[in-house]
Amino acid sequence: MTRSDLVVQLAERFGQLTHRDTEFAVKTILDAMASALARGHRIEIRGFGSFSINRRPPRVGRNPRSGEQVVISEKLVPHFKPGKALREAVDARVGAKRGEAAEAAAEPPPRAAAGD
Repeated sequence: MTRSDLVVQLAERFGQLTHRDTEFAVKTILDAMASALARGHRIEIRGFGSFSINRRPPRVGRNPRSGEQVVISEKLVPHFKPGKALREAVDARVGAKRGEAAEAAAEPPPRAAAGD
């Protein structure tokens, strides 16, 4: 799902909001989340998951073209950890799809009638 897909779905679901208002609301929420993470805060949305910042320590890498060693500096990267409800919802949906595929694979192929 893209940002514009989210805006369209929300605008359809909440008819009292214009497309422009919905777009502004989504942008405001995402900007607030990005700003909070940039300040080092943790974001927790119950039933969905949490966003935090992970530190990647400095390391020595290689330039793939020349093969020469390059020092890669420390980085702070956003990290998402799904909540229990989201994990279970995804697992239930994926598990159901796997079950359907397994059932289809387990069925023997139809036999040809004698004399065909």
